[in-house]
Amino acid sequence: MSSESNLNVHPKYIAVSGNIGAGKTTLCEKLGKHFDWEVQFESTDDNPYLNDFYEDMNRWAFNLQVYFLHKRYKGIVDILKGEKTVIQDRTIFEDAHIFAPNLHQMGLMSERDFNNYFELFESMQTQIQAPDLVIYLRAGIPTLVNHIGKRGREYEGSISIDYLKRLNSRYDDWIQAYTAGPKLIVDVNEIDFVNKPEDLGMIIDKVSAQLGGLF
Repeated sequence: MSSESNLNVHPKYIAVSGNIGAGKTTLCEKLGKHFDWEVQFESTDDNPYLNDFYEDMNRWAFNLQVYFLHKRYKGIVDILKGEKTVIQDRTIFEDAHIFAPNLHQMGLMSERDFNNYFELFESMQTQIQAPDLVIYLRAGIPTLVNHIGKRGREYEGSISIDYLKRLNSRYDDWIQAYTAGPKLIVDVNEIDFVNKPEDLGMIIDKVSAQLGGLF
């Protein structure tokens, strides 16, 4: 469903998208604090499949993607029922249009499982609406690898460069074709919104401009 029907009302939810290590969680925290938005983080610490997936992608790909799809869908439903504006760490669209198809193309998810997964996503999609704004963090492989290394998550140690490249290619295709609602593309290769207040301020100004009619 398009977000056009939400114009001229208070924004319901904003989403930050991007590859593994792009800086989504950090930007969610900073924008949430600045705008007084509630932050909905992507669940990793209590994910029962993530460690197993990175050890054996072929065995756990379908289970992991269904888990993420369910959690993302439930999160959106909760947002739409609530009264507060929420900024969400990654969108349901990324699960369905980037991660699952990538695993399918790599031979890590069977045709049967992928079709079952995507039909489930399409059913869920009829019950939700697109974000009032998607902020896409575009990052090159060196930036992603640097960020992943700095945060030192053990389960991410086995992520291959090839896997990140595949995801990046799909992300670029997806964001260019995305028409479900407004989008803002931020190139994080050229800025440091963590350590430079002026870079964070630039993003805040662009977000404010995009949502001007919704405040």
